[in-house]
Amino acid sequence: MIRLDNISKQNGSRLVFIEASAALQKGEKIGLVGPNGAGKTTLFRMITGQEEPDEGLILVDRGVTIGFFSQDVGEMSGRSAVAEVMEGAGAVSEVAAELAKLEAAMADPDQMDQLDAIIERFGEVQSRFEELGGYALEGKAREVLDGLGFSQEMMDGDVGKLSGGWKMRVALGRILLMRPDVMLLDEPSNHLDLESLIWLETFLGGYDGALLMTSHDREFMNRIINKVIEIDGGSLTSFSGDYEFYARQSALNEKQQQAQFERQQAMLAKEVAFIERFKARASHAAQVQSRVKKLEKIDRVEPPKRRQSVSFDFRPAPRSGEDVANFRGVHKRYGNKVIYEGLDLLVRRKERCCVLGVNGAGKSTLLKLVAGTAEPDAGSVTLGGSVKMGYFAQHAMDLLDGESTVFETLDAAFPHAGQGALRSLAGAFGFSGDEVEKRCRLLSGGEKARLVMALMLYDPPNFLVLDEPTNHLDLATKEMLITALANYEGTMLFVSHDRHFLAALSNRVLELTPEGIHQYDGGYSEYVARTGHEAPGLHA
Repeated sequence: MIRLDNISKQNGSRLVFIEASAALQKGEKIGLVGPNGAGKTTLFRMITGQEEPDEGLILVDRGVTIGFFSQDVGEMSGRSAVAEVMEGAGAVSEVAAELAKLEAAMADPDQMDQLDAIIERFGEVQSRFEELGGYALEGKAREVLDGLGFSQEMMDGDVGKLSGGWKMRVALGRILLMRPDVMLLDEPSNHLDLESLIWLETFLGGYDGALLMTSHDREFMNRIINKVIEIDGGSLTSFSGDYEFYARQSALNEKQQQAQFERQQAMLAKEVAFIERFKARASHAAQVQSRVKKLEKIDRVEPPKRRQSVSFDFRPAPRSGEDVANFRGVHKRYGNKVIYEGLDLLVRRKERCCVLGVNGAGKSTLLKLVAGTAEPDAGSVTLGGSVKMGYFAQHAMDLLDGESTVFETLDAAFPHAGQGALRSLAGAFGFSGDEVEKRCRLLSGGEKARLVMALMLYDPPNFLVLDEPTNHLDLATKEMLITALANYEGTMLFVSHDRHFLAALSNRVLELTPEGIHQYDGGYSEYVARTGHEAPGLHA
């Protein structure tokens, strides 16, 4: 359906693709992987015609429709979320818009003299709308929005009043309703909660078109894709299978290439030593010449590209008392919405509590109450003796000083740390070399999240309160964080929609429900095994 034929592309002085080729066939569901900055977004933009390759061809079969979801959703306002999603459905949305105008015209007293003509046109447009499945379309649009976590009120409200994350869901809904022949999805899992994520998995599982997507959620990728295309060093390599297969295969390939490289280096060293030893002897001149020629003809094996693997080790956190956070009879409401009524909860030392609950159940509120950024209406929230807390909230990234560089930010937070220690810290969180001189206002969402993590974890607290800590992190940084937190000695209370993160780190589950809080000993995997569902909103 889509073929990339020997494409080359340069951005400024950086070569993104060098004579790279790949194909997307009917029914294939492909995960596009590669380090940050490898060119994933550039590839999407070239397939959709927003950019051209410098050399080579991008061939799309005639008549193939392409739907592209990207993080850059553009302006949305003045319409309901339902209307905005239906807008993506092509011809039928134009017919729907004309139908709405004609309905308004029929009720307009100033157009009474043209009523017959309007009614006649209305009949024609209405039958065309029916023909295109228009009446079923609104139902389908609502179904998609419901799956993505919208309430009826949000569906019918002005899309302009929604936050950026919800607008992203509207943009995604538009592509899903369109059901094009090919879907290009750039990080569709970024702004979704667990329920919406699992709904999207099911939807994409039943979608019979071709799919090319990026995602920093390995569990999500694993369940959907049947092929991986890796972008690395300007080339495209295809692997048949899911993400786990790709990870194993690429590690194996790297190991084999390293062994091959080392064998060849040993052989070359031997040949060079022979030449050096006998080049001055006339009796060995023919042998030396023959070996020199042999060396010139050998195809050199390249060493495998070394992934810059990041790792971070915690310094031991000071020990806290046994009781870390205590909620007693907590009441909390926002306007008419009751969040908690008499909530009692005790978080004990070394517990790693993940908080689950449907949208609006009060997950972030629970964390805010512990962190002291929100107050209970009644009851108390107290921290235990010797508790030193670190709180990661989504808005923490907005509090960075835009004019300071990465290094200046770390230096201001830890003035007594040596320059070497701070550079090591920056490197562990993905800021190597000159990147430490980057100003905070120029950082991407992922870079800001990494910097906030570095600030929080360098002098570790003994109680970590984390609200969606992995939202903007790439797969490599996420793995580093999981490894570091697995060895962390303190207590954790966290919200995440990443099932790999939940399963790897939790040892207690707090499920917020309208009836109160359900507590499960054992981690997220045990919770899934015991309840038979992966998220509280999926009881059906």
